[in-house]
Amino acid sequence: MNIVPAMTQTQPAFLIRDLPVNGDLILSPMDGISDAPFRFLARSLGSALSYTEFMNAIDIMNGYPYLEEHLFFAEEERPVVYQVFDDDPERLVKAVHRLLHWQPDIIDVNMGCSARCVSGRGAGAGLLRTPEKIARIFSSLTREVKIPVTGKIRLGWDDDSRNYLEIAKIIEDNGGALIAVHARTRDQGYSGPVDWDAIAEIKQAVRIPVIGNGDVKTVADIQQIKAQTGCDGVMIGRAAIGNPWIFSRLDRQDVPPRLKRTTIRQHLDANLNFYGPVRGLTLFRKHLKRYLTPYAVSNHIMGAMLTSTDPAEVWAMIESVLPPA
Repeated sequence: MNIVPAMTQTQPAFLIRDLPVNGDLILSPMDGISDAPFRFLARSLGSALSYTEFMNAIDIMNGYPYLEEHLFFAEEERPVVYQVFDDDPERLVKAVHRLLHWQPDIIDVNMGCSARCVSGRGAGAGLLRTPEKIARIFSSLTREVKIPVTGKIRLGWDDDSRNYLEIAKIIEDNGGALIAVHARTRDQGYSGPVDWDAIAEIKQAVRIPVIGNGDVKTVADIQQIKAQTGCDGVMIGRAAIGNPWIFSRLDRQDVPPRLKRTTIRQHLDANLNFYGPVRGLTLFRKHLKRYLTPYAVSNHIMGAMLTSTDPAEVWAMIESVLPPA
């Protein structure tokens, strides 16, 4: 898939150190979602950066079957961000040195994952409970790595430890080049109200770019979070699954039927080409359900689409439920 930006502009939206970012909307890194085919699609529709799925430093050091898939990117995707997580600063730094072989543009430290298997061992959002580790990670990385190092955080572990301003200053003071902020605590996960005002506080407290994230579902939400926080860019995660047109500033109901068909077909083909017909179709199913959410699809048809192993048959069923182009 050729990546042709949906929108062009004469001036970058912001800089990550000296790296221009030509757009203010970004697909969030999501495990099992922001793989190469979906990143290609999001970039073609206007996402300004390519964040890989997050990678465990332990797996990077030991190797694992799908590491090459997670590391792959097309040159047209640049700027490309490799996101890494761990609870051990020294091991994380060693893992990043290995990643540099693939020549990413940016390294991002995940301090936002709320999953118990990650945060429970002190990685992801678990790092927010140990600011001294965050300082060591950023100090070491920015001293040893030439490319920009950034971080994605939450507001804190829980409501009793909302230390987002402390963490933001630690990142900046130790050479971090950008902060992305999910406006919830680890305890909240993905439920409960977001606190965009906290993003505004961080934006006022630091000089590096700040990316706002959390409950951005519509074009109106994009405008509101930017106006309310002053953030330099907006990161969109779960709301982009089944609705990548958000990166073209199109709400789902405003997407022309022909573009819907073209986009879904491109995504299916990209999956089949990247993973092969069997695995590609299997991995496409999680997206397919979200693409078809607005339509009245019977349980029988949906079940057939999600169990068929024939890409042509699946596409014929998709066409049968989409509105005519």
